[in-house]
Amino acid sequence: MSAAELYQAALKSLAQEASGHGRLDAPGGRALADNPLCGDRVEMEVSLAEGRIAALAHRVQGCLLCRASASAIGRRAPGATPEEVERIAGALQAMLEGSPPPGWDSTWDELAAFAPAQAYRSRHGCVLLPFRALLEALRAARAGVDDGHMSGREQ
Repeated sequence: MSAAELYQAALKSLAQEASGHGRLDAPGGRALADNPLCGDRVEMEVSLAEGRIAALAHRVQGCLLCRASASAIGRRAPGATPEEVERIAGALQAMLEGSPPPGWDSTWDELAAFAPAQAYRSRHGCVLLPFRALLEALRAARAGVDDGHMSGREQ
């Protein structure tokens, strides 16, 4: 598989859209996730209301895969429950490892664009880092902690 197949138009468009990029005025939870292997860094902020993501924002310093993944989150996560996000993140990881659950991409159809990354195990962390940051920010929001930090290597 070539780099052109990995970095297809759908991923480029998603990364350029940067849905959710920015900051929240008063986040309920925040997390900073780093991938020391490639240098990607994601800061994710969330606010919860009635058990659902009311708002989120992210800032990404990273590759196209990481930016596209964060943009998919910005597009689809508002309104989702933390459990739904955890299920989607697990399904995305399973897809990258070659064993997606049936219908895994029916909720967040943008995630199908990451299928070519299956062949690049070293890039899986780039795709998953924004989800790890979001899950950590959600844990912080539920615990009432406004700043969490994690390393991509720890997850």
